[in-house]
Amino acid sequence: MSIARVTEISATSSNSFDDAVKQGIERASKTLRNIESAWVKDQNVEIQNGKVAAYRVNLLVTFVLED
Repeated sequence: MSIARVTEISATSSNSFDDAVKQGIERASKTLRNIESAWVKDQNVEIQNGKVAAYRVNLLVTFVLED
């Protein structure tokens, strides 16, 4: 039997939502082992001077706990 844990992270990119997801997972992988999946919980943009300055995602990352 395996037990998993879910943790929420936020990631930001100046390029796109897809890039924010990719950067978030790559960074989480440096600290968390056994990542199985991630769910994009929320997306929003940061606006500066009437233009999109950054794309932000909140991710729920699932990883399996080690025995």
